[in-house]
Amino acid sequence: MMGFYRRYLAVVVTFLPFAWAFLRDARRFVLFGPSRSVSEAEHRRRATKLRDAMLELGPAFVKVGQVLSTRPDVVPPTYVEVLSTLQDEVPEDAGGDPLTVLEDELADGLDLETLEPVAGGSLAFVYTVEHDGERIALKVRRPGIQAIIERDLAVIRRIVPLIAIIAPERYEYSLKNVASDFETIILEELDFDREATMMREIRSNVDESQVVVPAVYDELSSERVLAMEFVPGRKITDENALAAVERTPTEMATLLAKTYLQMGLVDGVFHADPHPGNLAVADDGRLIIYDFGMSRRLTEAEQDDLVDIYRALVMRDVDRLLDALIDLEVLERSVDRSEVRRVLELVIENLEGRSEITWRAIITELMQMLHDFPFRIPPNVMLLVRVGTVGEGVCRQLDPEFDFITVTREFLVEHGFIESELRELASEIRRDFQSSIPALARAPTRFDRVATQIERGELVVRTEPVEDDGATRAIGYAILSGALFVAASILVFYDQPYELLALAGGVLCALVYVRSR
Repeated sequence: MMGFYRRYLAVVVTFLPFAWAFLRDARRFVLFGPSRSVSEAEHRRRATKLRDAMLELGPAFVKVGQVLSTRPDVVPPTYVEVLSTLQDEVPEDAGGDPLTVLEDELADGLDLETLEPVAGGSLAFVYTVEHDGERIALKVRRPGIQAIIERDLAVIRRIVPLIAIIAPERYEYSLKNVASDFETIILEELDFDREATMMREIRSNVDESQVVVPAVYDELSSERVLAMEFVPGRKITDENALAAVERTPTEMATLLAKTYLQMGLVDGVFHADPHPGNLAVADDGRLIIYDFGMSRRLTEAEQDDLVDIYRALVMRDVDRLLDALIDLEVLERSVDRSEVRRVLELVIENLEGRSEITWRAIITELMQMLHDFPFRIPPNVMLLVRVGTVGEGVCRQLDPEFDFITVTREFLVEHGFIESELRELASEIRRDFQSSIPALARAPTRFDRVATQIERGELVVRTEPVEDDGATRAIGYAILSGALFVAASILVFYDQPYELLALAGGVLCALVYVRSR
């Protein structure tokens, strides 16, 4: 317990200068006074210091910084940009030597003399080793790292309420669940059994002629070690990565974008960490994807809502975008829809006025405009936003002219997500018609009953006399037109083509009505 309180104090002392600076931005004298203007350069300097402080605090805070770089609902754009550089940073050793894990678990099954380091990260290291005459890859969790992570997450849970007190009111909705979001994502990365399951599922979904996901060796894997196929390749952003294969930078960028769209919108299981260190090009030109610790599974409802968001952005459909944001719980259901709709229309107008529209620009504009409303980004949506922005960055490194929005539109068309609008409308009309069949089937009997009542004088319609100014006759044509359309819908069930006569009469009466009006 004393270790927890010492850590808590150390973290508070580290972040106190940043809290003090932000408070002075809101009120020059902290408790009173006007707000002060802070330059972009000063914010960037602060963001760099904040990033360095997170590196010094260790693996848990490195992961927190990485997660915050995907949270434009909590972090201003300048801080998002600077914190995103944590993606490729490797902190100092923490939690002990990973080799001790291999000696405990695989010393009898592998020749550790052939072990070679490949990469290091905040939570694990990757090695290659000889196994049955070939080299395989081993992802090894740092020993003792889980206890460190859990302690630091407990510290974060205590600190977030303090941040909520001093944060602007518009961040309240986002901060409510931010600590649990951190915890979910970070602890999932420590779960190598889960990572192996995600790898197998994603591998079964991808086109193996285009994309490589390493196979998992279950017999060598454990809670702390993930053994997998070693697939060498050149880092995707290396200048010479595509020189020896039959792919242009544009082709590789398009393959990358469509692979991730397929994962998120079609398969529902996606790799959420597409930074250049996790992407490579195989000798045969295929795309290689590494490190599935940050992967996610979507529900069917989430997939549908995300498809709606992509479709709405591509088609500039503000109403569909608003509905999807509410369904995904980005916006509260109690939000003022008319106000949000006006803001979303402004977002679309601002984007259309630009010579170049990118996914990052869309997200940045959208989040900046929504800051006046209670909104948050749930973990699944957050990771998909990250996939879009980071993935687009890689694509544009390959091809500076790459148009992510155009490729997205092509993908939606190829998979019928846009063309299905007409089919969806037709399906809705068909469902409405089918639900009306019982009422239509009973209509002749009801018409006969009403006619009998009229003949017997049992049904009387009382009206007040009105002057005939031409409008009355026009309304009569409208009523007659509607009656003929109803008759046509009933007669369609009979063998004789009388419905065509009724339909023609209805159209004629409708035209007379329009002309007389």
